[in-house]
Amino acid sequence: MELGYPNWKTFNEGIQKEYLITNGLGSFCSSTIIGANIRKYHGLLNASLVPPIKRHLLLSKIDETLEIDGEEYKLFSNQFIGKIDDGYLQLRRFNNYPIPKFIYGVKDIVISKEVAMEYEKNTVAVVYKINTGSKKVKMTFTPYVNFRDHHDVSKKGSFKYNQSYEKGTLKLTEESTGLNLKIISNCRYEADEDWSLPMFYENERYRGLESIDFHFIPGIFHYEMEPHKKYTITFLATIEDSIEYTAEEIIENEKKRRTELVDRAGYSNPLLKNLVLASDNFIVKRESTKTKTVIAGYPWFTDWGRDTMIAFTGLTLTTKRFDDAKDILLTFTKYIKDGIIPNMFPDENTPPLYNTADGTLWFFYAVYKYLEYTNDLETVKDKIYPHLESIIKHHVKGTINNIYMDDDGLLSAGDEGTQLTWMDVKVGDWVVTPRHGKAVEINALWYNALKIMEEISNRLGYDGSEYGQLAEKAKKSFVEKFWNDNGKYLYDVIQNEKPVDIIRPNQILAVSLPFSILDREKEKLIVEKVYEELYTPFGLRSLSKKHKEYIGKYGGDVLKRDGAYHQGTVWAWLIGLFVEAYVKVNDYSKESKLNAKHMLEEFYYHMQDACIGNISEIFDGDEPHYPRGCVAQAWSVGEVLRTYVEVVLD
Repeated sequence: MELGYPNWKTFNEGIQKEYLITNGLGSFCSSTIIGANIRKYHGLLNASLVPPIKRHLLLSKIDETLEIDGEEYKLFSNQFIGKIDDGYLQLRRFNNYPIPKFIYGVKDIVISKEVAMEYEKNTVAVVYKINTGSKKVKMTFTPYVNFRDHHDVSKKGSFKYNQSYEKGTLKLTEESTGLNLKIISNCRYEADEDWSLPMFYENERYRGLESIDFHFIPGIFHYEMEPHKKYTITFLATIEDSIEYTAEEIIENEKKRRTELVDRAGYSNPLLKNLVLASDNFIVKRESTKTKTVIAGYPWFTDWGRDTMIAFTGLTLTTKRFDDAKDILLTFTKYIKDGIIPNMFPDENTPPLYNTADGTLWFFYAVYKYLEYTNDLETVKDKIYPHLESIIKHHVKGTINNIYMDDDGLLSAGDEGTQLTWMDVKVGDWVVTPRHGKAVEINALWYNALKIMEEISNRLGYDGSEYGQLAEKAKKSFVEKFWNDNGKYLYDVIQNEKPVDIIRPNQILAVSLPFSILDREKEKLIVEKVYEELYTPFGLRSLSKKHKEYIGKYGGDVLKRDGAYHQGTVWAWLIGLFVEAYVKVNDYSKESKLNAKHMLEEFYYHMQDACIGNISEIFDGDEPHYPRGCVAQAWSVGEVLRTYVEVVLD
């Protein structure tokens, strides 16, 4: 996706657009396309010290300045307290495909800058290509170094680096930990230690968090150029002990790797090609399990079981990353406990967390899809099926977190103090959206898990009738207890055998999942209700605008944001479920598929707006639906990609 100068006519316009680069370890490089860091998470090298966790900001940015005939021209933009640097005025174009590329123009000088991370290494490369004009040019580069957890900010003097410089390598050793950050360049280096002005992060202010940060400047890099010549200037920053590739080689290797991902997937549609590249951001290695996992979202989430299972099909199967898909499924089987998959994996001395009622049920859906795409019956039979059997048994007899199959065949989960569904916000003792009991989507997933077990059992030559009987019992009770005959939609949850009458998007799963739990007439009525009260171009609202507790804007401090998270905020991942349900109740007609195509292609324009080439986690419930939350979310990307491939392309 290429953007031009009209997208950043002002500083405020420029900071609305960001880029993201990842390395397959959970590390990342990110900023706005005009180079101004507006988040504490922004930085050239945000390294995961124990993949994919313990992310530390090490190199925030490198500011570039041109000097021509004694006059200086900034290529960088910053917002300090009381000061804004306006280098965005020199930026001409930005392109993110297959890696971010920036084109600058100053008088008769053209400068391109490409940035990439080495795959599965905590290394970032920056390469400048300069065509000089009629005058001599001097460029200076100012590195802003940091050392902190990426959730924090630094005070002046809060960390200390000891530096040494030899043969093009600046070595910075952090005093308290001994961590070595190396910056390698073909520029001349001059040590001149200082601290930056207080940098201001606009996005953190909006989120009600600490918004002032300080960076350490170890010195300045210089490069002088003659008229009418071509030059290449390189920077490589790393914490790796050994360096195998140059900065230019890292750039070219990453271009090739990402292009091959698109070629393997085999899609020509521009939206799908960008979604395939976006998918790659989330599939990473986990040190504690030595296997692949899925990052839920950038810049602050790690890997969660529920998000992994929902994003699984889009990220791994539609992109033909079948080995990664198998690796992820088998990893989860190793950590099943009491019939529940982990919602968070073990880290160092921390055991896995099992605080989910739906993640395990989505696991059945993921296995079902894996078989659909690969027909790998051998792996499922030998390594997965016994775990599926165990999961069903634990749910039938009852397991942790008060998850159990009731006498009516429906699944009940949790209590007043727990949050086990995807609407899982809890602030202190305040459960914002209490959904303990029999939640509508949990039981739609439960029914589908039973039907999937029936089908897989039969395919493997086993008797699946037991699962079919349990499914029929659940189906009968589901219709009796969840159907609101007055409103013609589904209740959201049954608590103490009393229905909670609130219009939320969770009911759409009863229509979108592979095995129908309702008749077609009821399915149509649900889709109509959701379309009328919850649909937006960027997903479904988490609560109807007509409800007294609806909150249309997401922002403010933690309490305000968490209070709005599931009370009207739009969730992009739900668009996949809605589109699938919409086409299904319209009998997969050409017209419904065309409408579905138009719905999904709204995201092509969003992908040119917030984090270029990615899909945000959430949006304001009120128009114009500003993107919020994580700038790149796994299940947002996965579900748009999956639904376009499976529903639109069929």
